Amino acid sequence: MSSSKGLFSLNPSFHHYLALFTGVFAILAGILHHIISGRADPLHCNSLLTRGTWLDENHRNWQPEGCMLHTYQSKDTAPCLASRRVVFIGDSVTRTLYFHFMHIVDPKLPTAPPDDDHKHLNYSYTSDSVTTLDFVWDPYLNTSSTLSLIHGHLPSLGVDDRPAMLVLGSGLWYLRYATTGGLPAWEVNIESLLESVSTAQRKPADEVVILPVEDIVSSKLSPERAETMHSSDVDAMNSDLHHRINPPSPAIYSIFSSSPAALPVSLPLVFNKMLDDASTQDGLHFSDDIVKAHANILLNLRCNNLWPKTSPFDKTCCRAYPLPSFLQLAIIVAVVVYGPIMWYLAYTRNPTKGISFAGEYRPAAIFGFSIGLIFIADRTGFFLKEQKQFNPWTFGFLVLCSLAVGLATVKRADKDMGFLNRDQTDEWKGWMQVAILIYHYLGASKVSGIYNPIRVLVAAYLFMTGYGHTTFYIKKADFGFLRIAQVLVRLNLLVVVLVYTMDVNYLSYYFSPLVSMWYLIVYGTMGIGSQYNDRMPFLLSKIAISMGMFTWFMTETWMLDAVFAFLERIFSIHWSAREWSFRVILDLWITYFGMLLAIAVIKIQAYRLTDHHLWPMAVKAAVGTSIFILLWFFAFELMQESKFTYNAWHRYISFLPIVAFITLRNASSSLRSCSSRAFAFIGRCSLETFIIQYHLWLAGDTKGVLVLLPGTRWRPVNFVISTIIFIYISDHVSHATGELTTWICGNKETSLPTSTRNVARHMASSGSSAEPVPLATDVHTSKDGDSHPTKPDSPVRPTRRWVDRLADGTSPRRSPGYKVWYRGSGWRPGVKAKLVVWMGMMWLVNSLWIST
Repeated sequence: MSSSKGLFSLNPSFHHYLALFTGVFAILAGILHHIISGRADPLHCNSLLTRGTWLDENHRNWQPEGCMLHTYQSKDTAPCLASRRVVFIGDSVTRTLYFHFMHIVDPKLPTAPPDDDHKHLNYSYTSDSVTTLDFVWDPYLNTSSTLSLIHGHLPSLGVDDRPAMLVLGSGLWYLRYATTGGLPAWEVNIESLLESVSTAQRKPADEVVILPVEDIVSSKLSPERAETMHSSDVDAMNSDLHHRINPPSPAIYSIFSSSPAALPVSLPLVFNKMLDDASTQDGLHFSDDIVKAHANILLNLRCNNLWPKTSPFDKTCCRAYPLPSFLQLAIIVAVVVYGPIMWYLAYTRNPTKGISFAGEYRPAAIFGFSIGLIFIADRTGFFLKEQKQFNPWTFGFLVLCSLAVGLATVKRADKDMGFLNRDQTDEWKGWMQVAILIYHYLGASKVSGIYNPIRVLVAAYLFMTGYGHTTFYIKKADFGFLRIAQVLVRLNLLVVVLVYTMDVNYLSYYFSPLVSMWYLIVYGTMGIGSQYNDRMPFLLSKIAISMGMFTWFMTETWMLDAVFAFLERIFSIHWSAREWSFRVILDLWITYFGMLLAIAVIKIQAYRLTDHHLWPMAVKAAVGTSIFILLWFFAFELMQESKFTYNAWHRYISFLPIVAFITLRNASSSLRSCSSRAFAFIGRCSLETFIIQYHLWLAGDTKGVLVLLPGTRWRPVNFVISTIIFIYISDHVSHATGELTTWICGNKETSLPTSTRNVARHMASSGSSAEPVPLATDVHTSKDGDSHPTKPDSPVRPTRRWVDRLADGTSPRRSPGYKVWYRGSGWRPGVKAKLVVWMGMMWLVNSLWIST
């Protein structure tokens, strides 16, 4: 029997091998892509113009191969088109494109000619941004005004009058009217035009675009048009255009050889790939959605690289990534090389102790490697980025698969684990995080019926913040600085490093700032008059006053504006008060509800109400009420007109489904004793998965998805590959960040068990139990450094909950070292000294950042 089991057992290091293999495969795929196509098209301009596919059936989300397309609005066009001129010259297809292009630049301008009697005329409009948009009716591209413009003979003396973009379209009229000379005449004219552009001393425009001859749908053409217009001729004309503008390389193996220089003209052959036979009525002119997508591609071609090179980097088609400033590069190098250098120095100082001694620096090495990988993934073009696309079937499939994995890994303890026990809260954080990740990956924020429950999940994290910290401060009453430092460093270490290495705003990682702020509010509320916290009227009054004062502070916008203005003036911190106010007000009171539940649970334990003969009846009533509340909530949120309508209700009702879920999840000893190992695993690194997803699973600062395996058609495979790497990195960064937090804050002769990997080491050295830290909010060491086991709270709950173990603290142990810093000296800086130094360094970097 034992040998039979061995056949199906997995190597304990299987997940390491899987992640390593997947990572190597992704890197090799990236290198191969760079060699084959990345070298020739580093900015993905050619991909924008030649390759892509529709991600949806409604022709709203066109995906160029390997880059992110920006959907332009009027305000987005000003940086590249304000006070400039754009000229379209051509036939009716070009005219339709002109009007849609113009409508994007300024929605107040028309989308079509005023009537059919004025179709074959010239048009000129000026947008609010003083962009002049001209259309010249010239279906043969042979009038004197067209030739004068192409030759660079501008009508005014000013150089600025040169068009920002010149769009030329022709071909169908040569086919329609044979008397013009047909295909041969078109070839002669195109050759002359291209020669004029290529030999001109100065380009006729910043961006010259020649439109491909539009594909026709022969079955929908009128008899007169069908007689002279044939798809084979259109194909021949486009092939001729392509070879004239992009001459083929004479080499048979051209991967490592350079092709002949292309003409300074863009040819968006992808326009014809975007056409749908069902989207035309006359066989020539296609739907507004498709033509609007054509216009959007022209704007991406012209404007993307002129945008300020700041986050979010959600426009990767035809746009170069900025080189990091000297200061930013110095920080990146320092973070990446610090761990390996310290590792090496420690090993060289004690070579007889082997590599295990240097393992003390493994967390710093892992942390630095991960930061370097994140930078390469989302601040360079090594890996591709593409757009999100919501699909309800995909969303449902991923949710069901996640649920199946979670249920398949359910474990049951031998005894009642207690109300909101540690495994249960890890599981709770885990499945919520999985739901949030799927929601982000598919871009489901536009779907109100999904957005609204996700808002409740975010609120649940804040609810747990209030519940956990309130329980700790009531039970332990330890308001020392060490705990504050441990919690805030653990929550913000990764975020702060990413802020400087990725050059993003701290508030963009809104979860860590939000939880940090609410922790400080809980601390302040519980800390003021803490000696009277055992008096219930006083404690409830403090919470009510805190709630009222904070609500008043957030509703009086001038105060928040003043605080942020002070931070900008003194510390060079540039935060958006409007964005922060939205984040905070959305969940304005949920943390206080968590605090109130913590007090209620403690009182139930103190008065042993679970032993009362009416308790089972109360539980049944609570279960029935909770089921009704959840059914009501889902019906209510689905009936809301939009997510904005729901947002107005959220702060008032979000606690209802949260408390209802907690009630149902803890309704019986059987439910309290079981938990999902898969969800608990994700829950233990949920802080890291939430933050790292911005750059290593998603891309463009969450605006797109990271593509490790090139090719839009390989998206399902890419999802699996990127998910494996993402979860593996998040787990290791979680452990590493916990160890680094211990190093920074653990100078009180203790090394805190902030990760599951050092739990065993602490247990072996001290003989006490330890738990990993949920979202780093439970790090604690008692003042005297001792562990005091507590008795069960009631007969029906014989084991301690995670908040009870949190309140007990852990046994002391000396910090693992980092002795290279101090060279064995007796002096060691305290946690306050370390934090003051780091804060001073951040202030200095903030002051210098603008000038770099």
